[in-house]
Amino acid sequence: MTWRRELEILERDQCLDLLPTVRIGRVIFTEHALPVVEPVNFLLWRGDIVIRVPDGAKLATSSGNLVVAVEIDELDPDLRTWWSVTVVGHAQLITDVGDLVELSRLFLQPWLDGRREYFVRIRTEKVTGRRVSVLADQPVSLPVGVASGG
Repeated sequence: MTWRRELEILERDQCLDLLPTVRIGRVIFTEHALPVVEPVNFLLWRGDIVIRVPDGAKLATSSGNLVVAVEIDELDPDLRTWWSVTVVGHAQLITDVGDLVELSRLFLQPWLDGRREYFVRIRTEKVTGRRVSVLADQPVSLPVGVASGG
């Protein structure tokens, strides 16, 4: 049996189904007219991505309703397989008290110490993804009496 790798373009629903299987992603935004990429833990909530942030650059970005991107992936270097999902959408500071109470109960503990009192919702306005999988090629069975060419 031989193995081959195949690149698959994922549909939106496939992408969203993958997101809860990992805890860390990267948020990409602009700070002082330059691109910034920072790792974040996140939660998929009501179909959108939510991150928890301290007062800082990410908060300034979110309060301006600017477009940001989030890239989330999983890699297996041994099998050389991976998937990657990119979400692009407007970032908005969550201020509704009911939503904040709900998110406080649901959200994972941040990986870094320190206060992270603000929740930022990133709308899943554009969702794209790709996946490389390993597939087994089945040998072709030839009818009896037919020799394979070589």
